[in-house]
Amino acid sequence: MSQSPAMSATAEPSSMKHEVQSPNFRKTPIQVLHEYGTKRGSLPVYALEKAEGEDHQPRFVFSVTIRDVCCTGQGSSKKAAKHLAADAALKLLPTDAVTVNLPLKSGSNGAAETTGPPNSVGRLQELALQRGWRRPEYTVLMEAGPPHMREFTVTCRLESLTENASGKSKKAAKRATAEKMIPKLLRLPGCSEFTWVSPKPSVRLENLKNSMAEKISLLRRKPLSIPNTDYIQMLLEVAKEQGFEVTYFDIDELTVNGRYQCLAELSTDPVTVCHGTGISCGNAHNDAAHGALQYVKIMASIK
Repeated sequence: MSQSPAMSATAEPSSMKHEVQSPNFRKTPIQVLHEYGTKRGSLPVYALEKAEGEDHQPRFVFSVTIRDVCCTGQGSSKKAAKHLAADAALKLLPTDAVTVNLPLKSGSNGAAETTGPPNSVGRLQELALQRGWRRPEYTVLMEAGPPHMREFTVTCRLESLTENASGKSKKAAKRATAEKMIPKLLRLPGCSEFTWVSPKPSVRLENLKNSMAEKISLLRRKPLSIPNTDYIQMLLEVAKEQGFEVTYFDIDELTVNGRYQCLAELSTDPVTVCHGTGISCGNAHNDAAHGALQYVKIMASIK
């Protein structure tokens, strides 16, 4: 039997019909394809065809061969590429390939034993990376309840999207909020409720030393040791002039001295991250902005 032409897959496999769902199971295309091959005595064979791109944005191409079908998938991780290849293969196989159902596991009392939810955190990260976005950010918003019945509320931030969920542990709450975020993200391309967010603009740090613009020139001359200076506003003005963005991330834990702390991230190339502390969140932001300005000043003054 001749081999079918290779097929390239670029869509996210998790939303395809081949992901079999039941009250206790959700199977990925790789799992479904493996079960199909097991039943027919011909297991799928995966091969890495190509690995390219920069370290921060790699691209992998995997092929899968099963019986007379050969397909390829491309993704920002090896796992994502394999999922896409398997999903493409399932489309070409007989329809009974997608009707595989595992029996429910039974516990010692004969009742059905439920399994935990799938790895939604990893799946959400793959979805974000495939779109060229930064990884999702998780923050613990609240802890409540007595020590033996704690409940944690976690927020997930992905570009302009946010979602909250609670759980009996930080890990469970993180997984739950990722599960809520995934369908929101999958609806994004065809839903007017959300705005598609492009990757943040990036400015090479080495270009700052050649800039003679007003704000960066003033930064070279102005001392950064004047009390009560609004460094947040100063950094914002420099960022707008030079074309990069500034994002502040609050850290949940206080320092050993009881001070608030945060990180200021500049969308430069390479990315600049500065730590700040203060007696309040605002003070911590100002301190982080001060550190970022000091770094930008050094980079802009190098001859």
